[in-house]
Amino acid sequence: HAALMPLLAILRQRGVIADLPTPSGPIAEELSRYDAYMFDTRGLASGTRSVRLRIIERLLVHKFAGHPLDLQELQPQDIRRFVAEQLELRNTISNAVTINAALRGYLRWRSTWGDSVQALLGVIASPANWTHASLPRALQSREVGRVLNSFTPALRSPKRGYAIVRLALDLGLRCIEINRLQLDDIDWQHGTLMLRRTKSRRQDVLPLPVPTGKALEAYLRHERPLTSNRSVFVRSLAPHDAPISVDAIHRVIRDAFSRAGIPHGRAHALRHTLACRLINSGGSIKEVADVLRHRSLNTSLIYAKTDCAGLVEVALPWPGSPA
Repeated sequence: HAALMPLLAILRQRGVIADLPTPSGPIAEELSRYDAYMFDTRGLASGTRSVRLRIIERLLVHKFAGHPLDLQELQPQDIRRFVAEQLELRNTISNAVTINAALRGYLRWRSTWGDSVQALLGVIASPANWTHASLPRALQSREVGRVLNSFTPALRSPKRGYAIVRLALDLGLRCIEINRLQLDDIDWQHGTLMLRRTKSRRQDVLPLPVPTGKALEAYLRHERPLTSNRSVFVRSLAPHDAPISVDAIHRVIRDAFSRAGIPHGRAHALRHTLACRLINSGGSIKEVADVLRHRSLNTSLIYAKTDCAGLVEVALPWPGSPA
């Protein structure tokens, strides 16, 4: 579906297919109010708000384009039809979960304005989604070694890539958090790293491990281009006065996995690796949640399944076995 988007844009530009209606007037005002609510009251990250606004925009434009925005006109069959059409474009569990969360969040917000939305909420069925059904995809020690050793001098920016991987592996930083790091966020004297504008909309001060600090120092001293930009990681190719993009950080990690012979290349695997190390060295689920900066303890519960020593303690004998 994503690969078709540029083609669709070209076809619309040439008049082969009609332009999509764009929100204006009451719909644009409605989306602006809802965005403010998600930011001020719910504290949702910009990426989450953007995805939900796009979904609600499609619903409102489809139903009310050229007409007054009256939610009482929205019927259960409109919701059913909208969900079915969206799933025809991308029929995956993750997309269904995203659509449902967006619709439920919006309708519940409308209920605070006095709208009767129970009938609409009733037709939004939650898809089967067992979030803790699988094990977190973490790297083994030998795989970690291969990833770190893959940053050879033959690469264009090996020190930058090595520092990026160490930040994700040693501190569990998300790619967007690495992208937002500023030179002023590193306190070399006290050995700490400040995270600003995190997913939880708070500032966190993290200890800077020695290997991570050395990797950052090597990049800053010997490889970072001369630039007035205060971002830690900047473009290696001109123009240098711009931070490296989030997509480029994903690509750095994905390419390292590929060089190490690891088939899956998701950057989140490095966060999983850190969490599993903590659990298997005696850390608690609460400590994992604190290190990974999860807003909810439930998000960290999946790592309980990787605590081999703890699971042995609670395992019961198989019925009929001599044990």
